[in-house]
Amino acid sequence: AVRFMRLHLHKKRSEVKQSFLQLAGVSLLKPLKGVDPNLISNLETFFTLDYPKYEILLCVQDKDDPAVDVCKKLLGKYPNVDARLFIGGKKVGINPKINNLMPGYEGAKYGLVWICDSGIRVKPDTLTDMTNQMTEKVGLVHGLPYVADRQGFAATLEQVYFGTSHPRSYISANVTGIKCVTGMSCLMRKDVLDQAGGLVSFAQYIAEDYFMAKAIADRGWKFSMATQVALQNSGSYSIGQFQSRMIRWTKLRINMLPGTVLEPVSECFLASLIIGWAVHHVFRWDMMVFFMCHCLAWFIFDYIQLTGIQGGPLCFSKLDFAVAWFIRESMAVQIFLSALWDPTISWRTGRYRLRCGGTAEEILDV
Repeated sequence: AVRFMRLHLHKKRSEVKQSFLQLAGVSLLKPLKGVDPNLISNLETFFTLDYPKYEILLCVQDKDDPAVDVCKKLLGKYPNVDARLFIGGKKVGINPKINNLMPGYEGAKYGLVWICDSGIRVKPDTLTDMTNQMTEKVGLVHGLPYVADRQGFAATLEQVYFGTSHPRSYISANVTGIKCVTGMSCLMRKDVLDQAGGLVSFAQYIAEDYFMAKAIADRGWKFSMATQVALQNSGSYSIGQFQSRMIRWTKLRINMLPGTVLEPVSECFLASLIIGWAVHHVFRWDMMVFFMCHCLAWFIFDYIQLTGIQGGPLCFSKLDFAVAWFIRESMAVQIFLSALWDPTISWRTGRYRLRCGGTAEEILDV
């Protein structure tokens, strides 16, 4: 995973071969709900993309949502950008993101659709980088989730997670051929999605990104990872929000992939204990000495990986990293047990009960 990261991520533009689809039109689907302090600056980066043929389809569910005013402000500021605002959504299932995006998807005029979350910010050449990866046999291009530099310990904790634990499994899965995709930033062939029934066919799932990727893979298409990370830059975050997000993601993974119940043994402290116990019984080594050495090696390699994904200097000190890393690793088992304890999830403004296989039903207040 570290070798792939070093060779693949943060390539200079001149090092990336141009794709036959580089000049293909792209329809950007942007689901919006609510406003945080960074929304307008994040959204504005999409209006300044250096790409010859794309459209921005802004989708807002509620006409009274303050995001509507942000969209109108940007539409007025960039009149020469091909952008439209869709308000109201279309109820086709339990997934609020899909419901929100339906009018934009139906109005998309290009063969490639780029679904990108509201909290993502991009560079001028991000879309060029993604289309460069969309070669003849590739049906989906995705970005490795990461976090922009922000102030505060909660931001450091989130950045440490998305620079250590998450990419370790995410990159390893993709290197070994396992289809592992998050829907924060995905470029897909619209005709392939339409063959699978269009967006509406994924509205029964909460984790629509997993099932969209599966549908594309099942039709024989390959995946490719962009050389730029999907940079999350939400202006609203806290340790509680981070913890809730991790619990929700764990619940979804357990529901879709039962093998996730073994996930805790891949975390540093539990893995080190198990391996330490094994070497103690096989080689008669001191268990606690091995445990401490194993954790130290894990810690060092995580720091190396984080700096590689960052692609530059970190915005926090090594001491901040050590504290955040220790807290994140300590939270891992508690997050997993919390996910097992309650099968329901809260997302956006709704609550949902997960069913085996990935479908869900909305829990309505009586």
